[in-house]
Amino acid sequence: MLRFIEDIQRLVRNFLTNVGMTVSTQDKIMFTISILVFLWIFQWLILLFTVRLSKADVSNKYYRKKTTAYVIYLIGILSLSWIWVDRFESLATFFGLITAGLAIAFKDLIMNIVGWLYILGRKPFKVGDRIEIDNVAGDVVDISLFRFVLMEIGNWVHAEQSTGRILHVPNAKIINSPLANYTDEFEFIWNEIPICVTFESDWQLAKKILTDISNEHHQKHGDTADQKIKNTSSKYLIVYRKTTPIVYTSLQENGVLLTIRYLCPVRARRGSVQEILEEILHQFKKEAISFAYPTQRFYSATEKNKTNDIPHTQ
Repeated sequence: MLRFIEDIQRLVRNFLTNVGMTVSTQDKIMFTISILVFLWIFQWLILLFTVRLSKADVSNKYYRKKTTAYVIYLIGILSLSWIWVDRFESLATFFGLITAGLAIAFKDLIMNIVGWLYILGRKPFKVGDRIEIDNVAGDVVDISLFRFVLMEIGNWVHAEQSTGRILHVPNAKIINSPLANYTDEFEFIWNEIPICVTFESDWQLAKKILTDISNEHHQKHGDTADQKIKNTSSKYLIVYRKTTPIVYTSLQENGVLLTIRYLCPVRARRGSVQEILEEILHQFKKEAISFAYPTQRFYSATEKNKTNDIPHTQ
């Protein structure tokens, strides 16, 4: 094996000599090739080892892979810079010139790198979080040097479920765009379900039914939500005096509007709405409570009933 490597090195040196390169430059090139090969093998061995350690843990496997890649890149850049720059002073000058040139020629790329550093340092979100930025929402599935990747939610799909599309967002967006994190610290959102009943229905009974249903639904995760709020309040100034569901009453042109407001897990919004609505339909049918809907009423005056107009509804 060593004999084979020596033969390869001899062939490379002969080629470099034939093209007119100096011995010093040849040595640097040989060192560069050796370092790149060593780092590639080293990264491959580490990833092989980590995959065996975390076969069932996809999250740990992902973070170990990304961390290994960043460390290898950093070692490679420092090693190659040390080879090709003779003195430390020259190294500082070299990096200064490179930085100035990149700042002018690759402004957007530099901003993406700055955004990446901000994401790593401040951690406004991490892989697995659900976020919305610049009117784009989704679950974060990857973070890299120049962009982060979202599994899109919402858009034409209702209740913020996945659309199946992958969105690539430049890291620079995090610097100058508002960011909403659905799952950072507190993995619940306030959701509302409007229910409109007719004026002729017993709206007080309807409100009691809605309150009972929403309270029963709240019992499934109410303690968890309260604990999450308590934990989050130590980091942010968040004060919720009431976390139990509430039903608000208001008037509409076609009936009495009862709006349920309740806490639900971020990724269970559609399921919770379906569960609550199905129970409402069942209870309203038992109590003969009617849903309100837009109607038109008109009166027709005919020879038969000129003095006693009969209202008709469509």
